[in-house]
Amino acid sequence: MMETFYGFTKTPFSREITAATFFENEQIEEILARLHYAASQQWFALLTGDCGTGKSTLVRKLAATLSSSDCKVLYLSDSQLKPYHFYHGLLGELGVTGHYYRGEAKRLLHREVEILWGVQGLKPVVIIDEAHLLEREMLEEIRFLLNYKMDSHNPLALILVGQTEIRDKLRKQVYTAIAQRLDLHCHLAHFDEADTRSYLLHHLRYAGSASDIFSDEAIKEIFRYSSGSARLINKAGTHCLMYGEQHQKKIIDDHMVRYVVGKELL
Repeated sequence: MMETFYGFTKTPFSREITAATFFENEQIEEILARLHYAASQQWFALLTGDCGTGKSTLVRKLAATLSSSDCKVLYLSDSQLKPYHFYHGLLGELGVTGHYYRGEAKRLLHREVEILWGVQGLKPVVIIDEAHLLEREMLEEIRFLLNYKMDSHNPLALILVGQTEIRDKLRKQVYTAIAQRLDLHCHLAHFDEADTRSYLLHHLRYAGSASDIFSDEAIKEIFRYSSGSARLINKAGTHCLMYGEQHQKKIIDDHMVRYVVGKELL
């Protein structure tokens, strides 16, 4: 086991890392601050980023750090999300179960939002992940949902999270009405080489390592392979540590990274 060989107390590069110990650089801190403000103001926000840049991880951090005394976070992630499933999913998150027609489900959701606001004093924050897969019907339904009480105020904060193509989709003329309602757009970029190094070392420290383990040249090779994608950094880091344990190498050098990338990774 690589954990025993390297003296780890936790597994580095694991999805089980807690929100409190997520890696944050200046870009992530800024986006989190903006999304916190969007939630507090009941804005319609969009978070984009390429595949593997850490969007879902970032919204996990957001959900964990929003005050439970001020906000109620409702999270949906469904590549085939339709209006019916959208309303039923949100109602399920609010503890309302049952089978309802689409119109009735919509009315029930508005009622539950009013209860959250008026009785419990909570602001609903809806996060929809994988939003780049949403079809036109669902995007139009979102527009109708935001058109509340003759557009006098937003009933909830809505944050769409998706790959970069949703930004390009919303720029098309057919989506002008919903694009104009956007209050905030944040884009999560790939890490640069310095952030890749910081990210790797952060995860090693999280795992309990007092050693850097990866040489400077190894980190450069991981950056070259990953192009700063958090997901690919995790994959390369994990496979390199497994290879190091199998070959009894306490330090991962650039030759080992190139071998692992060439033989074990796509």
